[in-house]
Amino acid sequence: MVLFNVLGARSDAQVKTAQVNISALSQALEQYALDAYDYPTQQQGLEALIERPDNLPNGASYRTGGYLQKGSVPLDPWGRPYVYERPGDKSGRPYDLYSYVADGREGGEDLDADIGNWD
Repeated sequence: MVLFNVLGARSDAQVKTAQVNISALSQALEQYALDAYDYPTQQQGLEALIERPDNLPNGASYRTGGYLQKGSVPLDPWGRPYVYERPGDKSGRPYDLYSYVADGREGGEDLDADIGNWD
């Protein structure tokens, strides 16, 4: 019984961490879009937040040091990259940003439900 409670607490912490990371990455994407006049393309992905893309439009700016404090795109709490899709389909925004969570597959229910910028 104790093991079950510990595992439940760990899952809750992982979900909260993913939600916080998605929120922080979304804020960085918003700042990027203000400076670059658009969000990164699907091909540029989240790497555009740490390395200046070559094809920014004329007049666009890019922050020295990028848009993430640690200088790298974090992995989700399950050790996988966050999924960035442009254009967005699930969130009603210009992009979708999400984690497949513990099961590593799209969709799912309960603890296996994807966590994204639509939550």
